[in-house]
Amino acid sequence: MFRRNKISGPVEYLIVGLGNPDRKYENTRHNCGWLAADYIAGKLGVSVNKIKFKSFVGECTVGGRRALLMKPTTYMNNSGQAVTEAMRFYKIPPEKVIVIFDDVSLPVGKMRIRQKGSDGGQKGMRSIIYLSGSDAFPRIKIGIGAKPDPGWDLADWVLSKFTDSERKTLETMFDNALGAIELMADGKIDRAMNLYN
Repeated sequence: MFRRNKISGPVEYLIVGLGNPDRKYENTRHNCGWLAADYIAGKLGVSVNKIKFKSFVGECTVGGRRALLMKPTTYMNNSGQAVTEAMRFYKIPPEKVIVIFDDVSLPVGKMRIRQKGSDGGQKGMRSIIYLSGSDAFPRIKIGIGAKPDPGWDLADWVLSKFTDSERKTLETMFDNALGAIELMADGKIDRAMNLYN
């Protein structure tokens, strides 16, 4: 199902994992999009290490389509700068930009695919919607769990690290995310939602 070989022709899809570039953010809940992008890159046998569009990027093939896997380095709140730059360069519409990010309203081990919609309070998604002028981005939300205590500061929680057992659960989610992306790139988003939501 997963193809390692590159196909010719223009890049048709962007697959964007949201996160923050500093070492202190490595393996934190808020960097779930970056973790997913790294996992997917490993499964597809590609490197996401070239610097372009204010991002780490790597080309891959998903669902028979040529795609650019992106990890914006603009910091979460300015993710739209990187995404819209790549969209303009490749002339890619929002419908062909799949964004992966963390969601505190979902428990670890749950994933939600949406065809479009509001940012849901996620600031990286907010930046993408604001700068592009569209909310028609398919997105994959990976659950990072709610705050364990109402007294916790949300910023502290999302910047906390996953436990070892949570990391194992996440790998299953990232596998599912790749399966969903393969279907979405093949124009089968409804099937992806039925299978993985």
